[in-house]
Amino acid sequence: MTAVLDRAAPPAAPLRRDRRRWAWALAGTALVGWALAGSGLFSGPVLNPAGAAQAGRFLAAALRPEVSGEFLAVVAGSTLVTVAYAVLGAGLAVLLGALAAVPVSRTAWGGRRTGWLLTRGALALPRGVHEAVWGLLLVNVLGLDPWVGVLAIAVPYGAITAKVFADLLDEVPRGSYDALLAAGAGRGTAALYGLLPPAAGGLLSYAFYRLECAVRSAVVLGLIGAGGLGYQLALSFTSLRWEQVWTTVYALALLCLLADVGGRAVRRRVTAPPPVPGHRRDPLLTGAVLAVAAAVGWAVWYLALSPAALVSARTREQVSYVAAAAWPPAVDSELLGDVWATALDALRMSVLAIAFAATGAVALAALAARPPGPSGPVRRTAGVLTRLALLLLRAVPPPVWALVLLFVLLPGVLPGALALGVYTLGVLGRLVGEAAEEADRRPAEALRAAGASPAGRWLYGTAPALAGPVLALSLYRWEVAIRDTVLVGLLGAGGIGVLLSARTSAFDWAGVTTVLAAIVLLTFLVDLVSDRARAALR
Repeated sequence: MTAVLDRAAPPAAPLRRDRRRWAWALAGTALVGWALAGSGLFSGPVLNPAGAAQAGRFLAAALRPEVSGEFLAVVAGSTLVTVAYAVLGAGLAVLLGALAAVPVSRTAWGGRRTGWLLTRGALALPRGVHEAVWGLLLVNVLGLDPWVGVLAIAVPYGAITAKVFADLLDEVPRGSYDALLAAGAGRGTAALYGLLPPAAGGLLSYAFYRLECAVRSAVVLGLIGAGGLGYQLALSFTSLRWEQVWTTVYALALLCLLADVGGRAVRRRVTAPPPVPGHRRDPLLTGAVLAVAAAVGWAVWYLALSPAALVSARTREQVSYVAAAAWPPAVDSELLGDVWATALDALRMSVLAIAFAATGAVALAALAARPPGPSGPVRRTAGVLTRLALLLLRAVPPPVWALVLLFVLLPGVLPGALALGVYTLGVLGRLVGEAAEEADRRPAEALRAAGASPAGRWLYGTAPALAGPVLALSLYRWEVAIRDTVLVGLLGAGGIGVLLSARTSAFDWAGVTTVLAAIVLLTFLVDLVSDRARAALR
């Protein structure tokens, strides 16, 4: 039987281009072009032929790292210092974030938007300043006390954690919270009993993610003198002992691998918990929390932290002196001109770094992603080698990559941009690989059934689904990269960090205030543009 329609089918809606997305795409292309033009790549020599031999010796030493017992003992001791700083810094950051999460959440403020905006704005300063900068400032107040490394991680991470915890609280169902308010409970009590329990899994997952990040930050702080693996890395680098550099790099990579594996196991357990009989707690999560608590106690003992150092007469005197000298900020035209020029260099660095990292991550995504089904030994080997290479790239801090690149490149925007790009490629490559693993497999399977080659299945079945995640992740990493430009600058690779380092070394605290204000403003503007661009992509 044939059915006959008595009405014509409605015409299909015409395809329309999203003008906002096209506008953002054109703006992004123009920004990359502007950054390339200002990098010096097309206006003069950028290579340093005299450093090629040194770069060759550095790369050759990767195959013969220092393995003497004496040096391995030094590396083991440095590793314990790094772990202690990371555990204590992350632990204190999570505590600060948990205490500030409810006052910062939109739910707790209700319709009082002005109060909520002011509370969020108060987090901008600690969040916008890199932990290395906090380390430099705290050294001038506390000297070489271990509190410098702990607080340099805890202060910015605490502000970031408070914001993320507050966002998680705002996203959970509000039924219990509203019921407690209707029963006469205060907003704080209602948030404690109505919002925290359903958000507990997400909060725990993010807390362990912060611990992973704190390991890398502890290494970075070592590069500016806080001790640990970063300090050992800087010592070996400045004395041109390349074999020792590679031993330290391999120790760093192993530590980062352990942190990644442990953090990923906890996050997977939180997102997909196995069935547990009765109402017993998950033994893995309970064990992980108890292990971290024990590690915090060990770290306090190992670093010999004394709260008295925070309130000593010398500390109070230094705080008073720095605060008095730092205000009002310097506004002379020479300094403002330098701030403007170095801020533009920092922006160019961040743009080029993200463009390089995003391109590399897309190119490596097919190998970095674990195949869904059985695969041959060649594919498995290539995948393992790619993931190990990405791990090595993100285990080495950007300043070290900058120092290596300065062997073969002349100082300027380009070495800093490539150093940040190489490090960000390690991070983005892993994230894009995970996005490829989670992408919808049905288009690729349909192409397989139609006889398409593996490359064709990837190009037409998987790659289109990655466009949105890659752009969103790249914009998020851009916010991180603009902060990291300060870090590479502190070690002489250009950008606004160079200016901050010079003013700090000269104890020009009024100038330091001006440069810090510029860094926070630049970070805020990049965050704002990135947020608008991500909104246009949704």
